Amino acid sequence: MTGMSKYSGRVGLQQRVLPAYRAAFFDRLAAACTGGLSVFAGLPLPEEHVATTDKLTAAHYRKAQNRNIFPITSALYQCWQSGILRWLDEWQPHVLILEANARYPSSRLAVRWMHARGRPVLGWGLGEPPLTGPLAGLRRWNRLTFLRSLDGVIAYSQRGAAEYRALGFPPERVFVAPNAAAPRPTGSPPERPRKEPGEVLLLFVGRLQQRKRLDNLFYACAELPQGLQPAVTIVGDGPARAEFEELAARVYPRARFLGELHGPPLEACFRQADLFVLPGTGGLAVQQAMSQALPVIVAQGDGTQDDLVRPENGWRVAPGDRTALRAALEEALSDLDRLRRMGQESYRIVVEEVNLEAMVDAFVCALNQISTMYA
Repeated sequence: MTGMSKYSGRVGLQQRVLPAYRAAFFDRLAAACTGGLSVFAGLPLPEEHVATTDKLTAAHYRKAQNRNIFPITSALYQCWQSGILRWLDEWQPHVLILEANARYPSSRLAVRWMHARGRPVLGWGLGEPPLTGPLAGLRRWNRLTFLRSLDGVIAYSQRGAAEYRALGFPPERVFVAPNAAAPRPTGSPPERPRKEPGEVLLLFVGRLQQRKRLDNLFYACAELPQGLQPAVTIVGDGPARAEFEELAARVYPRARFLGELHGPPLEACFRQADLFVLPGTGGLAVQQAMSQALPVIVAQGDGTQDDLVRPENGWRVAPGDRTALRAALEEALSDLDRLRRMGQESYRIVVEEVNLEAMVDAFVCALNQISTMYA
């Protein structure tokens, strides 16, 4: 990947919401599209606690009116995005990229609009894991009919790509763009001094919500042998902060909460740490940690962690499995020389494989290939 590839056309990209962490990617992708990029997105529900932005410097932003039907946690949830056809008519994209999500019925209108004009549509998604529950059959049918209307898909991970291929997508129409939130690091990785086991600093960065499972982290640390117990720094804020602080005070007093940090103060936390841990779901801060040459422990989730976290640079544990988390912590903290080597491998991965530049290149490759196939 050179980061120099281009798509000679105009691209439209639909999202339900525009998270702040995606702005850099959309601006870089816009710079790689000679005709420009327009992003159509609405606002999240208040209970989602998603930090959004409407500020894009290279890409255009068009605000959608999201009309949410049923709670977002419900299997029946739907989101209708008003104005999508008007946006398409004004922007006239040569290729459209949609969230590969059948729960947005307005996206079906967008697919038909593009196909009526002989223009391709790419889906972009996590993959298609098996569905369960009383409505699984109906949801599977709805999902398949939508996906089969697309001309190709861009998956976040190799696991997601395999799931799309299993649904019948031709391999040449399935693309992988590793999910990234940070640019390729430059310069040398930070040097960390040798420490004794009890001096190790463990770092968590993220929004303080119940699904982050910091409770498991505190209990797992407390169960470690006394000589291996690390100091723990928690960076972030959110609705569960008071509850987590109270729990830490009772269970693991060596944890300290610094609140939300950005810029140099946050960078300093990464440089001072020896191990990054994400015990719950989500968390693109994993890549930021790896760019600071940190080994990582993460809870397995949607497949994006599979490509990012490997035995050479970290551990993947089942979400909610405190026993597995404790075992990973004990293994990590028992060999600090190995921990430093794993941190170097983390740095290599984000320099060579998973970064914003590589993600943009993968999207441009998909745009060029699907345009050629569709011609």
